[in-house]
Amino acid sequence: MAKLIGAVGTSHIPAIGKAMDQGLEQTPYWKDFFDAYPPVRTWLDEQQPDIAVVFYNDHGLSFFLDKKPTYAIGTAPEYTNADEGWGIQPIAPITGETELSWHIVNTLIDDEFDVTVCQELRVDHGLTVPMTLLWPNEQYRKIKVIPVAINCERHPMPKPSRSYKLGQSIGRAIQSWSGDEKVVVLGTGGLSHQLDGARAGFINKEFDLFCMEKLVSDPGALLGYTNADLTEIAGAQGVELAMWLAMRGALEGDVKLLHQNYHIPVSNTGAGLMLLEPA
Repeated sequence: MAKLIGAVGTSHIPAIGKAMDQGLEQTPYWKDFFDAYPPVRTWLDEQQPDIAVVFYNDHGLSFFLDKKPTYAIGTAPEYTNADEGWGIQPIAPITGETELSWHIVNTLIDDEFDVTVCQELRVDHGLTVPMTLLWPNEQYRKIKVIPVAINCERHPMPKPSRSYKLGQSIGRAIQSWSGDEKVVVLGTGGLSHQLDGARAGFINKEFDLFCMEKLVSDPGALLGYTNADLTEIAGAQGVELAMWLAMRGALEGDVKLLHQNYHIPVSNTGAGLMLLEPA
């Protein structure tokens, strides 16, 4: 049977990719952020997962405001990136995983999730930045990826509790799959931030740290928030907590916190990092 070995929560802001492209990791602005990642990279190198299921949100590369699925999952053998206009260099194609992805699709449908199935999909910085951050120097090309996009741009958006349940369904699908691969799940984005409007630059460190603690000890404590609540408490883009909740839902049950970091500001964002294993 497939084994779900752990989960990583990480930021995905495009400025991270640009900093890596330009070799700025050890400059004063970026050093404290990037110095938090070697323990996670070491764990991934030791564990050698075969597949990464990545919860992310598409910022307009594949889905724009005219067509915006609530949940979408890729089933393609390969995913390409493109110039998004953020100054990040497009990365080499990412290898997909088709058999487990279709098993997840069937499980989600059985669990009454009406997902958009994508046999072609261009992936943006929401997915590519975490992959290059966790597997630098194109090491990401050795792992197969299943992208799961959650709408965090256009209202109405799925409730945070619904995204947690999505993660639970995907976790069950992984653990019921007949393959013997090792799987890691990634929750990307956030944490608190607002990129425009009167509150541009808003960050709520206290709430971010509260969310990170509850994701470990009591994720149920976060499921009563609405998207309106998150917008007020954590900024307009704070709704990206949905990806972290989906990640935690996949690891249903008790977890062990192996590594954690929180750093502000990174491009007007509260940048969290967590590494979890099933207890």
